[in-house]
Amino acid sequence: MTDRMQVFQERLQRELEETQARIAQLRERLETKADYGPGRGDPAIYQWEFNLALLERAEAQMREVRAALARLENGTYGMCQKCGRPIDDERLEFLPLAAYCIRCAQPPKKAGRL
Repeated sequence: MTDRMQVFQERLQRELEETQARIAQLRERLETKADYGPGRGDPAIYQWEFNLALLERAEAQMREVRAALARLENGTYGMCQKCGRPIDDERLEFLPLAAYCIRCAQPPKKAGRL
């Protein structure tokens, strides 16, 4: 593994550990659910639902980090998953989870007027 890939692996590993810690913290917060039912409701239900959304987002982030680490292990990290071309180093520095080059990451252009 090159020095450059080692740096990305360490960065991704740190991000995975931070994400796992955030998930554990959110799961702990979700253990207690506020009283909720027709005609009554605890304002804390909003916070519970917000934490649930944060948990779902953190779990998605963890899947992306694990996928990036798997690409590192199999030698495809830094290669576009769609076209196979190298992903620019600047893009990987800014978005280390990037699986697509900038061209393939662009949404398709719609025909017609803007």
